[in-house]
Amino acid sequence: MLLFAGIGIVHAQPPKYSNDFMYIGVGAQNFGMGNAVVATTNDLTAGYWNPAGLVKIPTNMQFSFMHNEYFAGIAKFDYAGVAFPLDSNKHAFALNFMRFGVDDIPNTLELIDADGSVNYDNVKSFSVGNYGILLSYARTIIPNLSVGATAKIVHNKAGGFAKSWGFGVDIGAMYKIKDWQIGLTVKDITTTFNAWSFSFSEKEKQILAQTDNTIPVSSTEITLPRIQLGVAYSKMFKDKIEVTAALDWELTTDGQRNTLVSTKKVSMDPRIGVQLGLWKIFYLRGGVNNFQKMLNSEGKKTFTVQPNIGVGLRFKNFIYVDYAYTDIGKASESQFSHVVSMKVGINKRKNKESAKLINAADSEVPAGSEQSVAPVTPEPVAPEPQNEVK
Repeated sequence: MLLFAGIGIVHAQPPKYSNDFMYIGVGAQNFGMGNAVVATTNDLTAGYWNPAGLVKIPTNMQFSFMHNEYFAGIAKFDYAGVAFPLDSNKHAFALNFMRFGVDDIPNTLELIDADGSVNYDNVKSFSVGNYGILLSYARTIIPNLSVGATAKIVHNKAGGFAKSWGFGVDIGAMYKIKDWQIGLTVKDITTTFNAWSFSFSEKEKQILAQTDNTIPVSSTEITLPRIQLGVAYSKMFKDKIEVTAALDWELTTDGQRNTLVSTKKVSMDPRIGVQLGLWKIFYLRGGVNNFQKMLNSEGKKTFTVQPNIGVGLRFKNFIYVDYAYTDIGKASESQFSHVVSMKVGINKRKNKESAKLINAADSEVPAGSEQSVAPVTPEPVAPEPQNEVK
């Protein structure tokens, strides 16, 4: 019965906790770098991190899958998506789906019969699920500059007792200058609204009231905007070794949080990530995030940080398998998490401009030239004189 009280409590919390499952993150590659990927994301998961990065997907279609478990497998987080880049590197569409849920929860509201006896046959199970659907579009404005937007549909459901629907929009931009990349994402720029409704029978309401549980009422909660700014530096050595270092800052606008920089109105939290690539096949990753102040055993406040590690395997631009080990520090009370994700690409994208240059080079005519080349007629060759036979 405490669970139903919890539903009411969660619903009554400040806006900073609204739709919090939407900020866990997706993609083992990103987890391995401490989620410092706003400036570098270049795959299907960009629809979540920074939609402007979708134009960098190297194939005509890409699929992605991820499974993650929390609290020793009690809570499960699943993610899947598909992207459709179009017109060389100018346009891209993506659809992402995610679910964070806890299943097989016992409903003990009717555990006690009217005569006061315990009847376990009255215990039924239900699920609590949080769902997110992301529809994204990205476009290249000028060379090295792209922008994108993601429309989000959010649905929360707790058995047959509570449900909500919400809608919001994220926008993003990405710019590359030589070896430097800059990314900007504004999540919930429109402010995401969730309309909650609750449904309890009269008998359930009586039980909740008798056990001092709060009966929630239908209402609306909001998710305020948050800004994510990232910068990254990437360098390739001899086409064999690739090094990437990234720094992100997340600014929340919903009041004071337990972050590295915390004020009454705005809080800022850094994320740092590095990646080492070998022969464009093997990848090693590390990152730190979740800077917090916590009480130590002596009751004093100390800064803690969450380190993350990860590895990746890539086959050309078609198959990616990534693994991350997160929460290996003591920054939170959750159990350690093993995150595995996979990406599959279909058909390599063709750059139309490159194709024109190749065709022009093959015909030995400069690209864009309208000048025609006349055929050359070979000169007649005189026959060799034959020796006379006397």
